Amino acid sequence: MSHSTILKIVLGNIDGQAVEAYRLSAGGTSIEVMTFGAILTRLTRPDRTGKIDDIVLGYDDPADYVTKPGNSGAICGRHSNRMADGRFVLDGRPYDLPRNNGAHHLHGGMPGFGKRFWSAHPHPENNSVEFRLHSPDGDQGYPGALDASTTYRLSEEGTLSITMRATSDRTTVVNLIYHGYWNLGGHRSGSVEGQMLRIAADRYTPVTPDKIPTGEIVAVAGTPFDFTTAKPIGRDIAAAWPGGGYDHNLCHTDFDGTMRLSAEAHDPASGRALSIRSNQPGVQLYTANHFADAPTPGKGGALYQRYAGFALETQNFPNAPNVPAFPSSVLRPGEIYEHRMDIAFSTVAL
Repeated sequence: MSHSTILKIVLGNIDGQAVEAYRLSAGGTSIEVMTFGAILTRLTRPDRTGKIDDIVLGYDDPADYVTKPGNSGAICGRHSNRMADGRFVLDGRPYDLPRNNGAHHLHGGMPGFGKRFWSAHPHPENNSVEFRLHSPDGDQGYPGALDASTTYRLSEEGTLSITMRATSDRTTVVNLIYHGYWNLGGHRSGSVEGQMLRIAADRYTPVTPDKIPTGEIVAVAGTPFDFTTAKPIGRDIAAAWPGGGYDHNLCHTDFDGTMRLSAEAHDPASGRALSIRSNQPGVQLYTANHFADAPTPGKGGALYQRYAGFALETQNFPNAPNVPAFPSSVLRPGEIYEHRMDIAFSTVAL
């Protein structure tokens, strides 16, 4: 790719610190990413008629990312998703973490990585911005001084690559995720129940009423979690959980640590489509259920309500440090944690 122009702006401030944002474009995709939370705040794509719209949920005022629920667009860690009882045992030693989700730990604590400032390092030569964060030994109860980075890159074809890396000076556990919400009809277009989704996962991890994995890995066949063939997101949503909504980890078929198809989605009305490839064993499908109880004003005066977006969080399995049968999330000194996801965009005909 030739040397690209990356526009730097200041969006506002949080607690007196300026929030910088960087805008990149290529291949019909334009993005905006900011230093707070390494958050992807905007992503625009044309529909089948050429109409451009923003297809990620978010907020105009960066301070809203602090106070409003859902971790919209953030990079979450140190260990994302839920950790049972806010504790884990590593090499025979127990570690206690903040219990910020009832009796359990969620998305790295208070604050997790999605609620902190990262330093920005633009790379115009390959149309990318790298964000870096240092997490000291003992941060939120986790062992080891961790250096994390997240790089957003746009290819000439408009594919968005998100690469999350980490190293530690002590043995620790890591599970970084991108926690964005998609609405392929446009972020203000309402419920995503009619949008089509296919997930390359033939199993899932059932959960307790607190949404902690039971430790089982079972087939999706015959359950609301069967997305092996594309179906509307809303077809079985009422049966997925009491009161409706998905918030579940699905296990990718034939995972071997290489880049493989994770999911595909498209909006029949607009024609916008995406496909996600990743090197992670699972993906959390979450349908932004929190907006049902708390409708929330978003960008441009939009009101985000029930099922306003869907998240596809490629990841290791929730509570992995406490379940020996799950893939390991242990990171040892000298190793490099690398979570890659490539998101390609297109349009489909009527």
